[in-house]
Amino acid sequence: MNREQKQTAFQIHPSDNVATALGALEAGRVTITGEACAPEILAAEPISDGHKIALKDIEAGMPIVKYGVPIGTATVNIAAGSWVHLHCMRSNYDERSAHLDLMTGVPVDSEYE
Repeated sequence: MNREQKQTAFQIHPSDNVATALGALEAGRVTITGEACAPEILAAEPISDGHKIALKDIEAGMPIVKYGVPIGTATVNIAAGSWVHLHCMRSNYDERSAHLDLMTGVPVDSEYE
């Protein structure tokens, strides 16, 4: 990524504890747009386009909030600025998501011939 390009993520609702990456993010400063409570956060690691970044520390067992509603539950402690995806949360809406490859979405519990 060109260092002059601004990294951005979108916070949908003021009560959200995650924002959505509006492009692939590298570790470093990320501008939060939308209903942001804070103007920026430091990404702790690379985060793929369209994936979630934690806006604050989220303890294991706490809800992942997006759209102003809980969409899942943290399965481990998640530090602010970290990638939030199937490796650290369980979906409230899709039990099957726990059996999908993190990057491709391909089921990992099925054999294909």
